Amino acid sequence: MNGYIKNSIAVLITAFLLIAAGCKDYFDLAENPNLVTDPPLSALLATTTHKTGLNNQRVANITSYFVQYLANPGAGASTDTYQVTDYTSTWDNLYYAMADLYDMKQKAIAEGSSEYHGVANVLMSYHLSLVSDLWGSAPFSDAFTGQTLTPAYDSEEALYQEALRLLDEAVTELNKTDSRVTLSAPDDLIHGGDRQRWIRTAYALKARLLNKISKKPAYDPAAVLAAVDASYGSNADDAQMASFQIRNPWAQIAQDNSQLLLGGWLSEQFVDHLNGTSYGVFDPRIRKITDPTQVPGNPGYPAFIGTVNGAGNRQNPPHTNTVKDENYISRNSPWTSDEAPIFIVTFAELKFIEAEAALRSGDPARAYAAYLSGITANMDKLQVPAAERDAYLANPAVAVGAGNLTLDHIFKEKYVVTYLNPEAWNDARRYDYRYANFGLPVNAALGDFIRRVSYPVGETSKNGRNVPAEVPMDTELWWDQP
Repeated sequence: MNGYIKNSIAVLITAFLLIAAGCKDYFDLAENPNLVTDPPLSALLATTTHKTGLNNQRVANITSYFVQYLANPGAGASTDTYQVTDYTSTWDNLYYAMADLYDMKQKAIAEGSSEYHGVANVLMSYHLSLVSDLWGSAPFSDAFTGQTLTPAYDSEEALYQEALRLLDEAVTELNKTDSRVTLSAPDDLIHGGDRQRWIRTAYALKARLLNKISKKPAYDPAAVLAAVDASYGSNADDAQMASFQIRNPWAQIAQDNSQLLLGGWLSEQFVDHLNGTSYGVFDPRIRKITDPTQVPGNPGYPAFIGTVNGAGNRQNPPHTNTVKDENYISRNSPWTSDEAPIFIVTFAELKFIEAEAALRSGDPARAYAAYLSGITANMDKLQVPAAERDAYLANPAVAVGAGNLTLDHIFKEKYVVTYLNPEAWNDARRYDYRYANFGLPVNAALGDFIRRVSYPVGETSKNGRNVPAEVPMDTELWWDQP
């Protein structure tokens, strides 16, 4: 089956399968005789793996402004400047996916499919983390039973523990060899039905979760490293989704921008992180992430010039928003081209989780080896020429040696590896935004960096009695507090 047909089929499945089941009341889904009410497990697998990739992008299209990968070309944009913004559509998309996953798990249990049960748990854990990392407390244990229109909220810590439990249960189920229904390879849009790769992804997500509590007394670097050891071994293991009706949604943003539906402008922070301004070393990955400016007369043309968050493009003449005088998401990038996958979790990221945990555990040799391996893996994934990759790795600012490696080096490099991934905001908060030259957006609505978002209007209108009282958006989440 060619890629276009496969992608089209995947999207058609997603479009026509709306799984309501017991949670339909909470999600306000009306009966429709044209919708499939009892889809097979294979169809649920296609739906949920597709939605997982798209939800990764939807969340990252919010958080990438917080970590200053992206900047709005207009001054004072709400997401750039930490204004209260209604993310109802993101909330709904996450919960619709979790409703499908709940149904997939229940059907898997009824049909004796340990494989589908395990995958449902992996993806449910991932979605639960996305929700909690944005808003904090959220409905879960009471949300999918069909017993209430207004489910209670679970605490942030309870959601974290449940996300871990789901992954442990997933590993148990996926390790069974007597599943009555095995994964359908064509309908698994992330791992192609490979049970062992799903097990490795469960451990990869577990390593993420265990590392996320680095500020808490319960942080255990040995447990993090054990999960890393059971996870990915190369870039070939990466969890990624590449089935689209037309193109990768990041590429769609890039195309829209070229047609003056402005979006996808790269932040000055990210560009300067790569172009040598902030760290004194030019990172060749920038050429694989974006295209240089195309306006003769700009300083250093052709150059790499970002947009200041909160200020828009007014810092760079001619200020018309109609010429390529700054840098944008590129359709020429292996990360954001029309056919590029959406990366959910990668081997390169896992190497930096390993580097951090090893350094915190007192093993600088292992940390340094993982640090170099993570850079190498990411450069290879971005198709950086080997000579440029090796020159960067040999630069004294990068090749610092095991004895000189610090968390600053690890977070600096991991920031590039997690480009356009929601996990980058978790790292920024754990690191307290200490990247070189990282500053508040111009005219920021908060006095400090953003740590959470406000509950969406759609949820407060339907379930307001259970929605927690709002706190300032620079208030740390549970795992972000010492």
